[in-house]
Amino acid sequence: MDDPRRIVDILDRCAANHVFPVLDHPYVFLAASRLALFRSADDWALVVETFGYNPRAGAPYVCVWTAASRLYARDMPEKHGDALAYANYLALHPHDDVRFFHPCDHEWIGEGERVNPRAEHLVLRGRRVPLPPRAAYHEQGIELAAPAEVRVYELCRWLAATHREQVLADPVERRCSVRPEMSLLLALDEWRHPRFMGFAEKPGDTETFRQLAAVLASGDRTLYRPTLPPNNHWSNWPAGGSL
Repeated sequence: MDDPRRIVDILDRCAANHVFPVLDHPYVFLAASRLALFRSADDWALVVETFGYNPRAGAPYVCVWTAASRLYARDMPEKHGDALAYANYLALHPHDDVRFFHPCDHEWIGEGERVNPRAEHLVLRGRRVPLPPRAAYHEQGIELAAPAEVRVYELCRWLAATHREQVLADPVERRCSVRPEMSLLLALDEWRHPRFMGFAEKPGDTETFRQLAAVLASGDRTLYRPTLPPNNHWSNWPAGGSL
């Protein structure tokens, strides 16, 4: 098992390579997030899930990012076209991988990144969810940018508030890059995340990830004792989706 310093070093290298999760990514409107630790006698894994809307992707998705001592179900060489591209993939991502899943359909998305005003429902994990009235957004702390219309990201945030488990990864998706013999050690709905944009804050600079590295190295959950308030709620990252 790695010692905490090596785990922190792996996370810091991911940040230096621009592959560590960024909650205020300028392309993505964040709606929900979750973090989980997995461990076995020989290995560790840290998983960050983010659900949100990237207008360039055309539909909401949940991103599952995994850092681990040994990853599971890595890309096959043919996915990268040639041997050099595959070698570059392995060199850039020796301890991390990312996968994307789509928990809901996109038939309700209209023009200009707005919810189609004629849409009455969406399909989430195979179930119809009626679209809410305008007042429902305010009840969840979501102030509409334009009262006469609803943006796609605003509906995503309402879904995250009312159907959190369904918009985030299901148990199989969450473990997509986690080795089968590993067990869930700790799951967090709230934590303090590094601020990269304009702050240059590495994971190792934060109390959160230093403590989580100690938990992963030892298996002792009690080593996670945060003293700072959590900040992973979307409302703390107003620059997300700004480009």
